Amino acid sequence: MRISTTRSALLAGAVAVTLSATALPAAFAAPSATAVISEVYGGGGNSGATLTRDFIELANAGSAAYGLDGLSVQYLPGAPSAGSLWQVSALTGSVAPGGRYLVAEAAGTGGTVALPTPDATGTVAMSATAGTVALVSGTAPLTCKTAADCAADTRIVDLVGYGTAVVREGSGPAKGTSATASVARAASLADTDDNATDLTAGTPSPVNAAGETSGGGEDPGDPGNPTEPGTVRIHDIQGTTRVSPLDGRAVIGVPGVVTAVRTSGSRGFWIQDTAPDADPRTAEGVFVYTGSAAPAVQVGDSVLVSGTVDEYYPSSTTQSVTEITAPKVTVVSSGNALPAPVMLDAKAVPPKYVPSAGGGSIDALPLEPSTYALDLYESLEGTRVQIADTRVTGATTAYHEVWVTVEPKQNPTRRGGTLYASYTDQNTGRIKVVSLDPAAPVPTANVGDVLAGTTSGVLDYDSYGGYNLQATALGKVTDHHLKREVTRKQKGKELAVATYNVENLDALDDQAKFDTLAEGIAVNLSSPDIVSLEEIQDDNGAVNDGTVGSEATLKRFTDAIVAAGGPRYSWRYVAPQDGKDGGEPGGNIRNVFLFNPKRVDFVDRPGGDATTPVAAVKTRKGVTLSVSPGRIAPASAAWDDSRKPLVGEFRFHGKSVFVVGNHFASKGGDQPLHGRYQEPVRSSETKRVQQAKEVNTFVKSLLAADKSARVVVLGDLNDFAFSPTVGALTDGKVLKPLITTLPKNEQYSYVYEGNSQTLDHILTSPGVRRFDYDVVHINAEFADQASDHDPQIVRVDVNAPEHGNGHGHGGGHHGHH
Repeated sequence: MRISTTRSALLAGAVAVTLSATALPAAFAAPSATAVISEVYGGGGNSGATLTRDFIELANAGSAAYGLDGLSVQYLPGAPSAGSLWQVSALTGSVAPGGRYLVAEAAGTGGTVALPTPDATGTVAMSATAGTVALVSGTAPLTCKTAADCAADTRIVDLVGYGTAVVREGSGPAKGTSATASVARAASLADTDDNATDLTAGTPSPVNAAGETSGGGEDPGDPGNPTEPGTVRIHDIQGTTRVSPLDGRAVIGVPGVVTAVRTSGSRGFWIQDTAPDADPRTAEGVFVYTGSAAPAVQVGDSVLVSGTVDEYYPSSTTQSVTEITAPKVTVVSSGNALPAPVMLDAKAVPPKYVPSAGGGSIDALPLEPSTYALDLYESLEGTRVQIADTRVTGATTAYHEVWVTVEPKQNPTRRGGTLYASYTDQNTGRIKVVSLDPAAPVPTANVGDVLAGTTSGVLDYDSYGGYNLQATALGKVTDHHLKREVTRKQKGKELAVATYNVENLDALDDQAKFDTLAEGIAVNLSSPDIVSLEEIQDDNGAVNDGTVGSEATLKRFTDAIVAAGGPRYSWRYVAPQDGKDGGEPGGNIRNVFLFNPKRVDFVDRPGGDATTPVAAVKTRKGVTLSVSPGRIAPASAAWDDSRKPLVGEFRFHGKSVFVVGNHFASKGGDQPLHGRYQEPVRSSETKRVQQAKEVNTFVKSLLAADKSARVVVLGDLNDFAFSPTVGALTDGKVLKPLITTLPKNEQYSYVYEGNSQTLDHILTSPGVRRFDYDVVHINAEFADQASDHDPQIVRVDVNAPEHGNGHGHGGGHHGHH
């Protein structure tokens, strides 16, 4: 089983574990008389190895069976960094008294001998020379990174550090591991809680619960060139769950017809059985991975394939692709008819998205293709499929991919997309389409266009969006002539405030990028009075030389806005400390205010810098800022390695308006919607909630000094209106998220993996009593885009009476011409 972000980056290894049943207090638990980690091997599949994959073996020295349901084995690199994570392999069943239990981990490209049939299968590519393995009560990943911290974690049942591992029991790690050597306990299974003395290096000797010591599957010897099919069919390989029951085993003479060939990237070809079984759960197609070698077959060839079954994981959180690796292929005949494709449409795709595993892995759950969309797609993995007249929900990307929906009535937006409505209401009909012919890529299409006619190919899976159609025949795009929107001009008494993420703009960018972004502000946004910009970089962008100013960048940008017919904007920002605000290394990303000095005044209050917090100051005339521009709580841990909010005090028609520009932490690191952990963990959310609480606290301080204060909080919050982040930001009803004032089918400003969603927001305090709000769609739905975000604008009547006409309204499409 391989797990890697690139196919060449694999380091395979294997581990055998003996269980220690007692929890570990401040020093590791007393030596166990029952279950321990008995053997660990991380060299499987490496160059020079005999075994094809890594393993962990558990053993039980006790007199009663040791239950493993709900437990896991976990792996940590030998020298963990701040970003290192424990990788989890879940366990089931039990270890018999005196027995063994074998956990197979990742396979490599070397080795010739398969493991005994494993009792559990993980995906961890372990190091051959240094690492830590723990037997854990539970499946939640450990967080400890030192021996002392791990000794204090009472979930750890037993722990083995090997090679040069930092985390280990006792005086030191077990020594001597390599591509050909594991570390194992003595036959007595003695456990003194000292890895260096309890385990010694030797030839790997994996044993499973059945007592088997040799490879499973068919004889992995030279298969020759069989002319008759072997005993294994593709549906036997695919099985009834996401992971093949033959994972890691050799197969001989698997018959099939070549349905598609991939000659670039992950090279190989797909075969499909022409005699399917009657079980809808078992896919009849499989990918044959040829590595760096170009496939020596053609579509229509009838072939017999011998090799090793492998589950390839594109990343640690994705589902896997079942493959046959290191193949030997016999072409029996050519020019054969292909199996008819399965039609994917609204009738075929079930309404539910994916089963739940309570946050755990769905790998072992039996597929239910009539109940869950992702189970249906998995049951068709590697199989020929067809779609027809599908609406585009995600524009063609720079990688020549386009997202369509086979469920045309599912959460449609006004402009042809598919709305992402909640965490529990996933859009089941989204499919990514990629062409297998480099000479005929997916045509350019915008959201709302239609991929007309039929598109057919094989169903595949990758980490960038999940299930996708690798097309061998493409339909044609019907252009629905999607237009970029233009919002109305603000009236004289209206203060127009906008937010726009300009996607890492710096003075080294091409003039065309400046010009396109400038037109968005001058024309499409109709020259707002204030624009809060996200992702302005320092003047030399990613060059990491200590530069923190953005004057040249902003001069070029404001010049371009004038050239596009807009006003001469002034600007304010607080330069960050070098390297302290996250973003692209060297870029020193920050928030910036542009403002039209002929329409609005900026109130400058000196003293604002990268480390000085802004505060609300109560006066007889209302609230003011201690510094302007300023930053909210820059020393708070919420903003560690993240851009800080920019706060400015403006005057318009004699009234004060406080604007807070934000760019919250990104969603990087979250588990994908289509991944193997369900429901997905949104790990990045913790940071954004902390950031939202800081902004909420600041807004409350303004309103405590003046309950009628006009506050506009806006920017790229990197989260949805229904998220805990926005909930924390609006706590106490101090802010109103204006996106929720639009009709449901207009509540979006960003498109990701075919989902129209909202990451950008404008929120206003109760003192903003009359407003007109609009999302201006000029980027996210288009293949040609200056930014991946659409800007938003709110027009505020600062002189609206306290008991006026409610809280305004969302502009929606009524604001466009």
